[in-house]
Amino acid sequence: MASPRIKFPHVKRYKLFIFWSAIILAFTEIHQFGPRYLLECWILPNLFFDTNIMAQSSFKQYLRSLRWTPIPVGVGLALIAFQQFRHTRKREAARLGQVDPCDCLADEWEVEAYKLLPLRQFSKAWGWVNGLELPEWSRKSVLGLYVRTFGCNMAEAEVEDLGKYRCLSELFRRSLKEGARPIDPSAALVSPADGKIMSFGTVNCGALDQVKGVSYSLRKFLGPNCWSAGGPMVVTKRDDDDCFHRTCLSDGENNALYQCVVYLAPGDYHRFHSCVDWKVAFRRHFPGELLSVNPSIAAWVRDLFVLNERVSYVGKWKYGFFSMTAVGATNVGSIQVYFDEELKTNDASTRKTVFRDKYFDDRLVELSRGSAFGEFNLGSTIVLVFEAPKGTKACVEVGQQVRMGQALFRIPHSYVGKTLDETQHQGPQR
Repeated sequence: MASPRIKFPHVKRYKLFIFWSAIILAFTEIHQFGPRYLLECWILPNLFFDTNIMAQSSFKQYLRSLRWTPIPVGVGLALIAFQQFRHTRKREAARLGQVDPCDCLADEWEVEAYKLLPLRQFSKAWGWVNGLELPEWSRKSVLGLYVRTFGCNMAEAEVEDLGKYRCLSELFRRSLKEGARPIDPSAALVSPADGKIMSFGTVNCGALDQVKGVSYSLRKFLGPNCWSAGGPMVVTKRDDDDCFHRTCLSDGENNALYQCVVYLAPGDYHRFHSCVDWKVAFRRHFPGELLSVNPSIAAWVRDLFVLNERVSYVGKWKYGFFSMTAVGATNVGSIQVYFDEELKTNDASTRKTVFRDKYFDDRLVELSRGSAFGEFNLGSTIVLVFEAPKGTKACVEVGQQVRMGQALFRIPHSYVGKTLDETQHQGPQR
């Protein structure tokens, strides 16, 4: 049932070798296990396994005669700084419309090198640090530093006193006062969380917008369609993205697919909620990577949301198909969903699987708009993909800060829960 894990078959492996060799040369200070040891004991046996043994021996003797001198650390730092400066200039040029955003995307070998970093282990370590109980005398100073750094509004928190939070994790997952996030009664769909709008709009031919000018495949993001009657269980051809798109629609003549991406920053309210009244049919968990989902990284790494660990919940609302996906990120290996206690993210036992499904046939999961759904241990991303009547109007703009319960989309001629004045307003809300 599972399709193979996404690979980069056209990556030139020698580029990865050059990249990491440069890092080793730039930072190593140990002669005994330095570059020469690496060449003699690891590279040569694999690189020249089919050459003459005497030639190998003479080449090794030549290497031993060389004097290896490590490059100063400053050179490595300068190289990293130069690469960052180059990418920053490209992103700024793309923002000003001087270059195509796709020209700012990372090469495949750069993405592979990024994935080789121990981000999953780092996220586990960060989660352990977050769970450490702080001494009472240090809580206000330590937690206060985090609050000031990321601009957390503790006046909205149910517990305002920082001394009452035993660890950083409790502060991240803090609850809010009743009424702090009123639900807009005039909207068909409201924001599931506090955050920034990264992209929104219609889904065109099975392609979702990651950021402006950079798209990714809906088929790869959600995996094989097993929720629609007659939907394909496995779709492997690239030109089948549009076919996959159509199978998600219950009424292709009158409805369209829409999408919205909400990015939660570290200082935002970390719980997320249901944005419509709907019924959850099943859950699909993709182990994936834990790359950063910061907007700057989203504009640099192609298929970022396809690569990352994510949990998709798929079901139906009154207009048809509805899905809500929580995307993991660096330092956000833990995603908790309140009605799904079996879910375990950043778990070593699931890494070798492409995805795991769970059906909710035994107990129907019905969620109302604004009801608690789950929480992150740090900021991350929520991706909404849903079916709605054609002509559905967005109430937000890209880059806009939104709060949970704020209107995201309105449906024309839908007057449920609205006053006449509210139905006449269709533009962005701020």
